[in-house]
Amino acid sequence: MNARLNYAGVSPEALRAMLHLEKYMAGSGLERPLYELIKIRASQINGCAYCLDMHTKDARHAGETEQRIYALNAWRDTPFYTDRERAALEWTEALTLISQNRVEDQLYEAVSKHFNEKELVAITMAVIAINGWNRLAISFRTPAGSYQPGDHDHAPH
Repeated sequence: MNARLNYAGVSPEALRAMLHLEKYMAGSGLERPLYELIKIRASQINGCAYCLDMHTKDARHAGETEQRIYALNAWRDTPFYTDRERAALEWTEALTLISQNRVEDQLYEAVSKHFNEKELVAITMAVIAINGWNRLAISFRTPAGSYQPGDHDHAPH
């Protein structure tokens, strides 16, 4: 599949805006392994090949196990994730699929048991960030496969 356009080259301002969000995420206090799980899960739902390639590689590079990466699509049916991770994954799915479902009080209360208010904002911003990157990569057909961990000079993230 060929790229439709290089959005970073066409509009570097748009890329800077997205990178500013990533800078916030880096300083948000959200632990990196959890952020990678959020990015992978949202990218699975959205079908973003570029982001799946990038974030599975980044997760492995950061020490994530193959087992947890492979089973992420079925996280509810495996014992590989903590309760905190499960809450974040549930939140990720609800927000990624927000046009299909409401974010009910019951879910908010369940997630709030594992995250304080600042962390709730951080995981919500994490979901917003990866959904934005997914939409850029999918819309403009950013080719998957060439990304290497630590190679964050290339968008999307």
